[in-house]
Amino acid sequence: MKQAKGFTLIELMIVVTVIGILAAVALPQYRQYVVRGNRAAAQAFMLDVANREKQYLLDARSYAIDGGTTALAQLSMAPSANVQKNYTFTVTVPVVTTAPTFTITAAPVATSAQAGDGNLTLDDTGAKGWGSAISW
Repeated sequence: MKQAKGFTLIELMIVVTVIGILAAVALPQYRQYVVRGNRAAAQAFMLDVANREKQYLLDARSYAIDGGTTALAQLSMAPSANVQKNYTFTVTVPVVTTAPTFTITAAPVATSAQAGDGNLTLDDTGAKGWGSAISW
């Protein structure tokens, strides 16, 4: 008698099912990993902008550039292409205050992987906010 070689249909179906289960678990975890990585890159950029604002304050004795709203270009700052495709950054400096202040906001781009992630904020005191949370 000759022995049959190869896999049976049942064995192939079991392998496909196991691969499907592993993919169903791994894919959401990978997406969360990407979102966390993008958020960390945006936070690092925001900290760099805050440092540049503090340097500007030492030179000009004010955060205000261009009448209250500072542009990143005026600080010689630009986010990397990866960060820029996921977040929109604004730096706001109030026009009239008793003490100079600023707030950096990173709003997720609606068409990016960060869409439901919530706004990131950082102010001159170092207070950090993320969505409705108080800190990063």
